[in-house]
Amino acid sequence: MLNVEFTGATVLGQGGLESRPLAIADGFIVDEVPGKAIDLAGYMILPGIIDVHGDGFERHLAPRRGAMKTLSEGLVAAEAELAANGITTAVLAQFVSWEGGLRGIEFADQVFRAIRKVSPELVTDLRGQLRFETHMLDLYPTIPQRMADWGLSYIVFNDHLPHGRLAEGKLPKRMVGQALKAGRNPEAHLKLMQDLHANGPDVSSALDTLCATLAAQGIQMGSHDDTTPQGRAAWRKRGVFVAEFPETLPAAEAAAEAGDQVVLGSPNVVRGGSHNGNVSAIDLIMMGVGGALASDYHYPSPRRAAFMLADSGVISLSQAWHLVSSGPASVLGLTDRGSLEIGKRADVLVLNAATRRVAMTMAGGRVSYMSGEIAARLVA
Repeated sequence: MLNVEFTGATVLGQGGLESRPLAIADGFIVDEVPGKAIDLAGYMILPGIIDVHGDGFERHLAPRRGAMKTLSEGLVAAEAELAANGITTAVLAQFVSWEGGLRGIEFADQVFRAIRKVSPELVTDLRGQLRFETHMLDLYPTIPQRMADWGLSYIVFNDHLPHGRLAEGKLPKRMVGQALKAGRNPEAHLKLMQDLHANGPDVSSALDTLCATLAAQGIQMGSHDDTTPQGRAAWRKRGVFVAEFPETLPAAEAAAEAGDQVVLGSPNVVRGGSHNGNVSAIDLIMMGVGGALASDYHYPSPRRAAFMLADSGVISLSQAWHLVSSGPASVLGLTDRGSLEIGKRADVLVLNAATRRVAMTMAGGRVSYMSGEIAARLVA
């Protein structure tokens, strides 16, 4: 843990980049610190990125089918990528889905137990999030205890069943490929999807009961891919106050107007729009909708998205960085991080001012990533 004062850099505050020192001691931002001063002229210092939802870690845990024996080593590799992209707090979103395989309950159990075991040894603050498919009614009675066993405090509800095609008796798209990835016979996989689709009339009341139980446990809850204001209102009535990646403008506006936390995808910003035709995150941000940007599936995107928004004049750099730092902190209820104010955790991102590439990342006053010439300045 470094006790140090950085000088010569520009530091991001509420009013923008400022030429001022930044002091760190015992893992926190402090007013001043006796001891070593390090000249970081040519760099900019920003709050560490808080990633409120990302599944980019999957390729580290399961790089190839069957190569999933050492999940702890995969998490170490995932943390290295997170830190290299300036992320100091990361929510790892793991499915429990009818899709099975890497999204099945058995694999999720391994992942969450590995996170709980390995995360105390890492510098980046890693947290798990359960992404749960709503039509899996047989698992409902087990979810509250599983959340406790896995040490989770955040669940997000999904429904990715192709209800339209199933209702019409048509074969779902990519069904055979899904079945093979899950290690199932395609006919058995189709039968499972049909049976889950048939659970539809019982899902709403089952969710009412489950959400009430989880709320009593202090579990934070979110909905994924909302499409209508009515659907978002139903979730809100259950105590589900986070709207992740709303797909339509009416759903996003309804969530924001009701005071829900709206999480948008940073790849949506970087790409200039959704890859599957959903509402543009840039348009929503221009309208003042959305309090946080998440990596979704690509860890470099939060940093890139923030600068793209600022460079294009959509919002200021301070406002854009709020979407990847203090905004996500608010979503997660983390009051100790998200800005470079005195008394906050020393979650710090240092960028080369000319290239904006990550030079150093610190989480809680400890270095999680360092590259290039900045290392010479620290050891000089």
